[in-house]
Amino acid sequence: MNDNPFRPPSEPFNDAQEKQVADAKGQSIRVSTPQSAPYVTYTIIAITSLVYLLQLITSDLPIIFLAKSNELIREGQLWRLVTPALVHGSVPHILFNMYALLSFGTGLERHFGHGRFLLLYILSAFTGNVMSFLLTSGNSVGASTAIFGLVGAEGVFLLQNRKLFGGQFRNAIGNVIFVVAINLFFGLQPQIDNWGHIGGLLGGLIFTSFAGPVWEIEGIRPMYHLVDRREVGGVIIGAATVLFIFGGLAFWGMVR
Repeated sequence: MNDNPFRPPSEPFNDAQEKQVADAKGQSIRVSTPQSAPYVTYTIIAITSLVYLLQLITSDLPIIFLAKSNELIREGQLWRLVTPALVHGSVPHILFNMYALLSFGTGLERHFGHGRFLLLYILSAFTGNVMSFLLTSGNSVGASTAIFGLVGAEGVFLLQNRKLFGGQFRNAIGNVIFVVAINLFFGLQPQIDNWGHIGGLLGGLIFTSFAGPVWEIEGIRPMYHLVDRREVGGVIIGAATVLFIFGGLAFWGMVR
C-alpha cells in the first residue's frame, strides 16, 4: 500500500493570476501567469473517487483487476503497471492522496497545460509501479506513485526557472526537498511501498527535465506576461526517455 501525508505546495504554485518574479537584471516585477481551470486534476480526482466508491460497493472488486500484482504482470496484465493509481486501501489513504493531488496538481496543470500534465501523471504512475514491480514482492495500490512524480516535476520546474523566482526560489525548493524527505521517511514503515514512491519521483524528474515549462518574460511595462519556450520535441523526448528506461526495466523484470 502507498500511504503518505503530503504537505501543501510551495508559494510559486498558488492560484494568483499574477506572480512576482525577477527580470534579467534581478529586479522584481509582476507578470501575468497562465490561467486555466485544472480540468485534468479534477477529472482524475473524480475518476479515482468513483473507483473507490465501486470498491466499497463491490467489496474491493476493482482491486482484484487493477492492483499491482507481480505474478499477474508477468502473465501479461501490463495495465497493472499504471492502474494501481486508481485504487486505494482505505478512506484515509484516498483522502491523503486526493488532497495531495489537489494541492500540487492544480498549480502544475496550469503551468504544464492539460495534455502535458496528464502525460506527467500517467508516466509517474508507470515508473513508480515499475520500480515496485522490480523491488517489492507484495501487491500495492495508491496514487502516491504519480503524486511523487508531481513533486519531482515541481522541483525541476523551480530549478529550470530559478532566475525568475529570485528570492522565492530558496524557500520553494526547500519545501520540495522537505516534502520528499518527510514522505520517504514515513515510507519506511513496513506497510508502505517506498520503492513505488522513489520510482514515481524519478519519473517526474526525468520527464520534466526534458519536457517541463521554461518561462521567459515578454511584453512592455506594465503588461508583462510569461511564455513557455519549451518545444514540443522536448515533450516527446522526455516521454520517450521515460518509456525507454522504465519500459526496459519492466521487460527485464518480466524475463529474469
